[in-house]
Amino acid sequence: MVRFVISRLLRALVTIVAVVTFAFVVLRMSGDPAQVMLGPDVPQEAVDAFRTSWGLDQPLWIQYLAYIKSIFTGDFGVSMRDKESALQLVLERVPATLQLTIPALLLKLFIGIPAGVYAALHRQSAVDRSVILLAILGFTIPSFVMGLLLVLIFSVTLGVLPSGGQDTWVHGLLPTITMSIGGIGILARFSRSAMIEVMGQPYIRTASAKGVTWSNVVWNHALPNAAVPIITIVGFMVGSLIAGAVIVESIFSWPGIGRLLVVSVSNRDLAVVQCILLMIAATMVLSNLMVDLLYGWLDPRLRRQTVH
Repeated sequence: MVRFVISRLLRALVTIVAVVTFAFVVLRMSGDPAQVMLGPDVPQEAVDAFRTSWGLDQPLWIQYLAYIKSIFTGDFGVSMRDKESALQLVLERVPATLQLTIPALLLKLFIGIPAGVYAALHRQSAVDRSVILLAILGFTIPSFVMGLLLVLIFSVTLGVLPSGGQDTWVHGLLPTITMSIGGIGILARFSRSAMIEVMGQPYIRTASAKGVTWSNVVWNHALPNAAVPIITIVGFMVGSLIAGAVIVESIFSWPGIGRLLVVSVSNRDLAVVQCILLMIAATMVLSNLMVDLLYGWLDPRLRRQTVH
């Protein structure tokens, strides 16, 4: 098991370094921050002075080595626009993003998984067909379309919910629902498929033939085995919480990390964008690492493989 954990940690480290490197190169190839920050009519002398003050006149490999060194020392750079610590600017937006992402994740878990399991246990029924239809609609409609549709219905037409802002908890209803609908559909579909596959296994029929009650068959035999593929989807959702907030926060003018990322990209605020991308990558890698460790705990075969 120790070898298994070490291999996953090394893979996680390599993934984070690859993401950081990719983001660093792409951001510097996408445009000159000096031109965006200062405007097109600024004299070339001012542009050159700006580039020199921020180290943008150095060769790319020198900038990269300086950036990697600063990360390992806990320095994530300074915002070119606000002249403040990039990390501090990002951390200030974390609570607002969590106000949306945590309730959205809970809705996905407590609606999507039970709906999929119930549909699998009542296969070919009207409930099963309804769950399939709603699940397909949920994860095929893009989040920005869903968000605009909810605004049109509940804000413009009915006038019962605000279309943006963060003044009260009511302002978070539409963005939270928008973020959760797609995940609910995905979890319902995968939970249904996993349960149907497990319920068709020989050990389920054997347990039923031995007189084990139906509830015990479902809770003690079917659900634990169906949990393995479901955990993969949940881990991916946890890792993509911040990334999934980008579009939703922009639609509903929610002052979180996602909206900050959009503004920073448009302004070529390199330090802030790199800090957010690093946070997103770390979140995804850590969630995948937790999924791998759960696999090692749930699947005895995997544990035996790691021992040898």
